Amino acid sequence: MAEATAAEAARVALVAGATGLVGREVLAALLADKHYRAVHSLGRRTLPLTHAKLIQHIVDFAALPELPQIDDVFICLGTTIKAAGSQAAFRAVDYEAYMAVARMGIARGATKLGVISAMGADARSRVFYNRVKGEAEDAIATLGYASVSIVRPSLLVGDRTALAQPERPGERIGLWISQRLKPLVPANYLPVQAADVAAGLVQAVKAGQPGVHHVLSGALQGAAQRPAGA
Repeated sequence: MAEATAAEAARVALVAGATGLVGREVLAALLADKHYRAVHSLGRRTLPLTHAKLIQHIVDFAALPELPQIDDVFICLGTTIKAAGSQAAFRAVDYEAYMAVARMGIARGATKLGVISAMGADARSRVFYNRVKGEAEDAIATLGYASVSIVRPSLLVGDRTALAQPERPGERIGLWISQRLKPLVPANYLPVQAADVAAGLVQAVKAGQPGVHHVLSGALQGAAQRPAGA
């Protein structure tokens, strides 16, 4: 990794959802990154982790605490309707909590935002999951960040048992099918490692491309193995 300048090394990051499959990888990447002097983590439970740069906040996303100045925001929140228990509970996480964190970032001076969305996100979709994801994407684009990076992964692959999360049969089946049909499946629809999604998100936010831009799943493949700045 290239040496960070004094200004770059003074940056402060905020991560929401660091207990999740992608969020834990994002947090690990930021803690190891010399560009950041501090990393604030927002979550509903304590992480089994200590680090000199890590400041944990156990929160209710409906009533977020005051935080010091933030530079870069990473939103890795997400659930499923099955796990949430209802469409309303799903929306409370994937839209309401998502937006609360994004708004707080603006209030604390953040200029760069990176979020995990999903392939198929579309505010006009008839599919509830995709519609909520699309509505969240559209809403964050209006908040005033100088740079917004929206990452749209396909089927996520990673070790959920390490997070005490149940295995998702749909993911296992999708992975099995895609492995056998890989030559026929477009890159954007192939399963993608959580570590690659996290690396792609961090790389996009650090690059800070002005405006709102999307990183599709195909572009995330192998991101964790790319040299810094690639």
